[in-house]
Amino acid sequence: MIAATDLESKHIAAEQAARRVPADIKQEILRAVAGIEYGSVEVVIHDGKVVQIECREKIRVGRDEPTRKPAKP
Repeated sequence: MIAATDLESKHIAAEQAARRVPADIKQEILRAVAGIEYGSVEVVIHDGKVVQIECREKIRVGRDEPTRKPAKP
């Protein structure tokens, strides 16, 4: 059984890790999320640091309406 103090220390560690993410990395993650209509964004972390942001966009086919947004410049 996990003690309450263990859970509290994990929670505190998670909050501290969240505070250490640089603003430019946070902005890149938000840009990735905003740029996808259907799909997912995966943030890869090694040793407590963001090292990669992966975007997987799903393209819906078989509809009468356009499925892709125009490419961004």
